Amino acid sequence: MSTTQRGWELPLSEAQLDRLTKDMDEAHHETLPAMRAGAAALTEQVRAADAHGPADRGRRSFLLGAGGVGAAFVLAACSGGKGSSSSSAPTDLDSPAVAAKAETYTGDLRVVALAVALENQAVGAYKATLAAAKAGKLGTVPPAVASFVTKAMAQHTDHAQAWNAVLTNAGKPAITNVPLSNQAQVTAALGKAKNVGEVAALALQLEDQAAETYLFATFNVKSQGAIETAATIAPVEAMHAAILHFVLGQYPVPDAFLPVNKAAKTSLLTV
Repeated sequence: MSTTQRGWELPLSEAQLDRLTKDMDEAHHETLPAMRAGAAALTEQVRAADAHGPADRGRRSFLLGAGGVGAAFVLAACSGGKGSSSSSAPTDLDSPAVAAKAETYTGDLRVVALAVALENQAVGAYKATLAAAKAGKLGTVPPAVASFVTKAMAQHTDHAQAWNAVLTNAGKPAITNVPLSNQAQVTAALGKAKNVGEVAALALQLEDQAAETYLFATFNVKSQGAIETAATIAPVEAMHAAILHFVLGQYPVPDAFLPVNKAAKTSLLTV
């Protein structure tokens, strides 16, 4: 175990964490072809919907509404966080208020924009963690932890690029920042973190939110391309969360059904 100068101790060996990170990275690269194929298919479906006009776009809308989405999707991944037994779902993913707030990204592309924003938020959080570690603000950071952070950040970057490709191929601007109303709160919390444990707890919240958002999307979209893209990314995000549970000294008890109570709503978007 590795102890920091600020009272935090890595509850598993660095060798164990390195093995978990390696498995996570291998799983990510195995999903890349399917993720990119799903994104390409989604692009074609969006173009086809545009070509058929507003009526067809309405029929092809991603979102079926939140009614009847209480059951969670069976996912072979560990989440194990407290409060994960609830399966209540977001209810405003397709509300008129959301559409008015995100006029640039309407219909199907609202959810894509949300996905990019969440991925960018995670990238920024991990980048800030590495910067804080380099500046000595988190005490002594074990190399295995830095390696995990670097790999997770790269994977979120890949996910953001896949979703952004859908936006740009649909003639919409790519999202390179974090247009989410909770970004200031996340940034402030990261700035107050004093050790790796506190950062890991914050990162876990973001990973849980991302995994459950993608899971919720698979239940609420009609587009096969969108379902495939979200379904290939969700397990990787869940792996990130599982490893963070280990870093926090919490055994990530497998959930037979991943919940969606932490899924983000498109009302978070500020674009």
